[in-house]
This record gives sequence, C-alpha cells and structure tokens, in this order.
Amino acid sequence: MKITVNDQTIEITAPLVVQQLLEQLGQMQPGTSLAINQTIIPRSEWNTYPVNDGDSILLFQAIAGG
Repeated sequence: MKITVNDQTIEITAPLVVQQLLEQLGQMQPGTSLAINQTIIPRSEWNTYPVNDGDSILLFQAIAGG
C-alpha cells in the first residue's frame, strides 16, 4: 500500500496503525504530532487508528515558545 509522508510517497505493508508506522519510521520522539488527510490524530488514538492506502500524513514536532 502507498502513503505519502511529508510529501514523500512510501510503500508499506498493510495493515498498520499509526503507532506501528511511526516506530518503523523512527519517529517516536517526544513532541511528535501528526495529521492524516488534514486531520490531527490525538496520541491517545495512535494504537488503534489505522493507516490506509492513499493516506497523506504530515509529521511535525510540537515546539513550545514564547
């Protein structure tokens, strides 16, 4: 199945949930946030939220500042 992560198309083995995808990509740093198809997915749903063929995923780091 093909997905887009930060404007880069990658192929993954289905089925995966968000947590598994981020572990495979090495993106489990504190402050990591993501949106799938322009919808923010809360960290509390990462263990159950499925990644689907054609999804567009935006990974970013939350940064505190003032």
